[in-house]
Amino acid sequence: MITRSTLDFLADLKANNNREWFEANRPRYQQASADFFDTIAQFIQILATFDEGIAEVMPDPKSCIMRIYRDVRFSKDKTPYKTGLFAYVSKGGRKGPLAGYYLHLEPGNSFGGGGLYMPEASVLAQTREAIAARFDEWRTIVQATELLDNFPEGVQPSGALKRAPKGYEESNPAIEYLRYKGYFTQRFFSDAEVLKSDFTKQLGMCCRSVMPMVSFLNSAIESETP
Repeated sequence: MITRSTLDFLADLKANNNREWFEANRPRYQQASADFFDTIAQFIQILATFDEGIAEVMPDPKSCIMRIYRDVRFSKDKTPYKTGLFAYVSKGGRKGPLAGYYLHLEPGNSFGGGGLYMPEASVLAQTREAIAARFDEWRTIVQATELLDNFPEGVQPSGALKRAPKGYEESNPAIEYLRYKGYFTQRFFSDAEVLKSDFTKQLGMCCRSVMPMVSFLNSAIESETP
């Protein structure tokens, strides 16, 4: 589980984002990494109770967790480390095209949810086609009370077009969502919430409410993905 020392390490890393400090504090990083690994392992177990795709695959937590090292080759910001820990759980793998569930852990800025963030063009086209063809089903899913109770801002876009995408009319009933470049939900958690013993369960309950949307998106993607 996440402990105060996990958050303290990340806060100190943000204030001392350099290789010398990191190496001197590597044992603290290893403990924070172990705490996060255990949390994601529990998260996957909870997801498997309501998402059949996750249950079939039961991904290795290690494969779901992003490296803490930043790729600075094309960035003006040369700080070597990320200041948060991130995991993405999907039946298609962290680097695959499918929708899934995620957790970002960072002091004062932790959040989680599910969906499909900034998919490649071909995947986005498939999801748009499904939303347009099955809009009544999609609208029922994204306007469900349980989803909105857990994610009051509802489904969010990872960017959006100002006009209708090619092949669709502005008069299309689904046009609001067809302009989206991705579909995800996000809920922020305070440090106090993250440190509770039942945090992973709370996160899992939130993700259960977004599972129908994840399943809808994946059905659209898998219908065309070999």
